[in-house]
Amino acid sequence: MQTKYIPLLLSIFCAALLLSACQKDEVTTFTKVQVPSSSPITAGDISGFLKGTLLTGQTYTITGDITVKPGDTLAAQPGAIVIVKNNAQINIQGVLQLLGSKDQPISFDSDTKKPGTWGGFQCDSAQAITIKWTYIDNTGGPDAGGSARRTIIVNRAIPVDIEDSWFTNGQDDLMGLFHAHVTILRNTISSSGSTDGEGINLKGGATGIVAYNVIFSQAGSGIKLETSKTIPFPQTEVEVYNNTIVSIGWRRGSAEPGRAVSVGVNAIGHIYNNIIVNCYHGIEIFVDGDVAKTTYNNNLFYASVDTYTDLVDPTQKINIRENFYPTSGVGASQPGDLISTKIGNYDPMFVKFDGIVAAPNGYPNNYDFRLQNGSPAFGTGFTKYNQDLGAYTTDNKGNQH
Repeated sequence: MQTKYIPLLLSIFCAALLLSACQKDEVTTFTKVQVPSSSPITAGDISGFLKGTLLTGQTYTITGDITVKPGDTLAAQPGAIVIVKNNAQINIQGVLQLLGSKDQPISFDSDTKKPGTWGGFQCDSAQAITIKWTYIDNTGGPDAGGSARRTIIVNRAIPVDIEDSWFTNGQDDLMGLFHAHVTILRNTISSSGSTDGEGINLKGGATGIVAYNVIFSQAGSGIKLETSKTIPFPQTEVEVYNNTIVSIGWRRGSAEPGRAVSVGVNAIGHIYNNIIVNCYHGIEIFVDGDVAKTTYNNNLFYASVDTYTDLVDPTQKINIRENFYPTSGVGASQPGDLISTKIGNYDPMFVKFDGIVAAPNGYPNNYDFRLQNGSPAFGTGFTKYNQDLGAYTTDNKGNQH
């Protein structure tokens, strides 16, 4: 190759890299994903060390703890069904690929189908996690010490991609993702945390996006961002936009109320276009968060009642509207916010919702949080993310459930 062409090729290469870096990291995977059937796993009872592929249309029963060793992959094709017995858990030290489809979701549930009856995915030392179009129900069974386990826990700087899936009736954090780079899109999280536990708990330098999710009746906070009190770098920084967060934070009571979204302990949040309804606290920016770099606007806050009795201390009546931006934090209403001042004002107009404020763990989510015509959430979003507010948007980028 002639020397004079090298600078030109380098320029083209650098320009391509720059264009790639500027593109938004919002993955949409509505098309069918083909999962290889290499190392097929035979249907029936499974336990112990495991690798290979759970096959379409086959039913598997986990009778004891599963471990996927470093370098190994556990995959699942669309339509695979997994039943878990004996409070077993799935330990991922290698790679997890659950790749269901809209027409054929994957299913993980206990044999009793009762909240807190199996151990979930313990992925502290995993190499990569991908979960798409998968039901994961009734996790949070007690560990050896009697404490509820998180549904999914990751404690490494790995890619975690969780999209288009359903999570119900966990007993602690639904997702505890620490240090990871996350893509959490279009999921539905319902009725989790018995008396504690966040929906999406991101700490320790986690980065990425959390968008178009529905979070209903979580015991603790819907989305929590923190870094570390002693190690502020690498820093947690997450874009949190177009989520619908409803009836969050009541089961812990006033001692530690749950927030729809919280930012603290050196973390940075960018919080836009969310619909927040009947939550104990709305958006809380703690003074120990990176307040200078945290940004937020164009969020809708609504309460279907004026006050509600604290579940732990019934002598307290909680004024929900006063807690849209609670005084315990340093957040304040923004010019693009839609803030309800009375019942009916800025009602998001869900297709089906009875206005419930506090529900018990395991409460069935039979609601439809899509928006009716005429909703104030249409056309009032920060357009960097979406023209609409909430998880269901008119451009079809939003939640598909």
